[in-house]
This record gives sequence, structure tokens and C-alpha cells, in this order.
Amino acid sequence: MEIWINPACSKCRSALSLLDAEQADYTVRRYLEDVPGEDEIRAVLERLNLEPWDITRTQEAVAKELGLKEWPRDAGARDRWITALAEHPKLIQRPIIAADDGTAVVARTEEAVREALARGKS
Repeated sequence: MEIWINPACSKCRSALSLLDAEQADYTVRRYLEDVPGEDEIRAVLERLNLEPWDITRTQEAVAKELGLKEWPRDAGARDRWITALAEHPKLIQRPIIAADDGTAVVARTEEAVREALARGKS
């Protein structure tokens, strides 16, 4: 499995601690340094079964600068949102765990991390 993290994020550190405690086999991706492209974002959205606005941190300063809260949340605006996430990775909700079974979760809670772990064991 792969986990997208920001090392400064407490929820990311908590997720890593739990993965380590469970002796999980995972790869860390510091997505602010190793920025995912639009195709990677589309792929993770498919795995999450979410839309780009569902994983956007709308409280970030850049989100306010871009006026994201006013952007439409529909199929016609989807690519615009994905481009914004690729150009401003700080907007991507974290951590995201891509499980070995092809799914993914936004792992902001212990329960979500455990769900990803369970998916990896099946």
C-alpha cells in the first residue's frame, strides 16, 4: 500500500504510527514534494470513489485565493478541480492510503487506517 502524507500533519503522523504498530508493508509518498499529476489524481479519486471537491482542503489560503468555495461541483467543473489539486497539492486532503486491493481511503481516523489495513490483507 502507499500513503500520501505531509510530515507536518498530525493525522499523517498518527496514521504512520498505526501502520508501524501493525507492521504494515507500505510506501510513503510526500505528495508536497513528489506531486501527483492530474492522471494520478484521477486514479486515486476513482479508487476513493470520490469527486475532487470531496478531497479538497477548502480552508487553505490558496483555496480562498482561488475562490474554490464558489466553484461548481459538477461533472463540467471536475477537470478544473483536478487541475487545481495538481497545481496546488497542499489542497489535497491527507493522508490518503491506496490499499493493495485497488481501493483507497482518506485516513484521517484510526478506523479509516484500520479499514485500509484490512483491505490489504484480503
